[in-house]
Amino acid sequence: MAGVFGSIDSPITGYGNVDTGLPSFVSNVITVIFAAAGLYAFFNLMIAGFTYITAGGDEKKIQAAMYSINMSLLGLIIMVGAAAVTGVVSFLLFNNAGAILTPSITGPGSL
Repeated sequence: MAGVFGSIDSPITGYGNVDTGLPSFVSNVITVIFAAAGLYAFFNLMIAGFTYITAGGDEKKIQAAMYSINMSLLGLIIMVGAAAVTGVVSFLLFNNAGAILTPSITGPGSL
């Protein structure tokens, strides 16, 4: 029976064969991880900045806010550095800077 609101397709249909399936999935997972880490660092910076501004001269709050700001910036630097190192290694090994971040897997065909 066709539903009143339409049909529901499998969310995995975009990952249906060997040519586009696993590489697209891995690339999407990496993209989501980077986006989540970036958003986390951004919001952590915003909260730490707000804490720093509203510290009112309390030395412990200022130190905690500065520590949080430093750790957020360090996390962003590590994230960008990891992407850069991955690109360089990928370029050296495969002559394509995006080969590791957007892999292509060869196989027998569609599953």
